[in-house]
Amino acid sequence: MSIAALQRATREVNKALAPLEFDAPVAYVYNPLVYAKRSHGQYIERFGQGPKDALLLGMNPGPFGMAQTGVPFGEVALVREWLGIEAKVEKPPVECPKRPITGFDCTRSEVSGRRLWGWARERYGTPKKFFDKFYIHNYCPLVFMEEGGRNVTPDKLKATSRDELFAICDRYMKAVVRAVQPRMIIGVGAFAEQRARKTFDGTTDFEFGRIPHPSPASPAANKGWDALADKAFAELGF
Repeated sequence: MSIAALQRATREVNKALAPLEFDAPVAYVYNPLVYAKRSHGQYIERFGQGPKDALLLGMNPGPFGMAQTGVPFGEVALVREWLGIEAKVEKPPVECPKRPITGFDCTRSEVSGRRLWGWARERYGTPKKFFDKFYIHNYCPLVFMEEGGRNVTPDKLKATSRDELFAICDRYMKAVVRAVQPRMIIGVGAFAEQRARKTFDGTTDFEFGRIPHPSPASPAANKGWDALADKAFAELGF
């Protein structure tokens, strides 16, 4: 059963991640799979049943998305109102004063999540229709921040920290893929596609693709990400 397999993969990755330490400039590390385990658990239970046509693979949680809700790209309003997920969120063991975790009380909107889940709602109407085809998963479940709260993406970690982390994330991604059995892995942005291709190098079990990342740091995405996503999905056969 894919849901049980996803639950097991979550437990295993949390155990593997727990002892890791990260070099400067990383000062704070959040794992929403732990402190937002209730809402993440709801996400798996409601939407993790496979097989799926495609796995949409993100990089890692955003500070006002999955970091708050436990749901990949999980902008608070859409997680609550469209996905129907809401639960008590605890605090990480060490919290950055400038990036507090307030869970579903967070008033900031995660732009990437608002764009991605907003696109899904507009194109598919109901979560069921979307999740009949897709499952969304973040390659790395951890949030990294500098002392002042600035986000550090996994690709910017020092090699001494990155290599062991990526080995764990590769195993986690493989477990998720086994659970949801996609015919295609679609990276949300270049980093995710590259990690998928590297991890599954030589496989013929599924295809790979990419859609543009909905980040506000992307000038192209800011000019109309929905149209870019439509074009990319159409080229991939969706």
